[in-house]
Amino acid sequence: MYYIGELREGERINEIYLCKQKQTAMTKAGKPYESLVLQDKTGTLDAKIWDPASQGIEDCDAMDYVCVMGDVTSFQGTLQLNIKRLRKASEGEYDPKDYLPVSEYDIEAMYSELQGYVNRLTNPYLKQLAAGLFLEDEAFAKRFKFHSAAKSVHHGFVGGLLEHTLSVTKLCDFFAKRYSILNRDLLICAALFHDIGKLEELSAFPENDYTDEGQLLGHIAMGMEIIGMRIRMIDGFPRKLANELKHCILAHHGELEYGSPKKPALAEAVALNFADNLDAKMETMKELFVKVPEGNTDWQGYNRLFESNIRRSSITEK
Repeated sequence: MYYIGELREGERINEIYLCKQKQTAMTKAGKPYESLVLQDKTGTLDAKIWDPASQGIEDCDAMDYVCVMGDVTSFQGTLQLNIKRLRKASEGEYDPKDYLPVSEYDIEAMYSELQGYVNRLTNPYLKQLAAGLFLEDEAFAKRFKFHSAAKSVHHGFVGGLLEHTLSVTKLCDFFAKRYSILNRDLLICAALFHDIGKLEELSAFPENDYTDEGQLLGHIAMGMEIIGMRIRMIDGFPRKLANELKHCILAHHGELEYGSPKKPALAEAVALNFADNLDAKMETMKELFVKVPEGNTDWQGYNRLFESNIRRSSITEK
């Protein structure tokens, strides 16, 4: 298979990709054309069908696997495919795993490591809360392992939610060892649950898009509903502890303008916010530089997340 990440300008290709998005638009001259987003596990590619009524162009829908023949061009510095022929691919012509971006780490190993943090909790209420999902609910585990942490910004791949949650939990574990003011069990439990609402905010792959509920409520509010429901299932769960855990979840984005309805008021909430922000930004930087060779110190342009022009560092020694 010729993956999207390997394409070069000037090539003519004949390959099968997942049609992630499709919409009809109009040129400035008033002529209709179709705009597609094609995907495989290495990334996405903008594609255009300038003459949808031409011979050799079959109808297709978003989320169909399509066989396309066309020319790889460049538009405003980004690769684009000018499609000449298109047909829906038949089942058996493709392997779905070639079309979904997947974590570079072993998913089962990551989940086992995450379960270790659950097992090491000492507070009986927090341990029961976490164990009820991460250790005892097989359906939850299957969804959690497969889900992404975002549509596109960071960890937007199979296993992304697990990878991000584990990274945040490990950072919080370090913070708890370094700063004695922190309640380790509260912080670790908050890290485990901080993005649990993304299971409902985002649809599963291959769609990996915002659900209607996700658009209306967002993952913080949806996570609060999940946690509140699970807490109510545990007899005698201390109300103050429940509110402290909920506060950490509510405040984990740190600022009101970033989507948190509360700013951090507990040390654990502050630590969780820093851990979440650190992992999200480092993964974003990693994904931005994935196509930039080591040793290439060219400026890559302004990035809205970092509010700065960015580039790789010059250090190449391992």
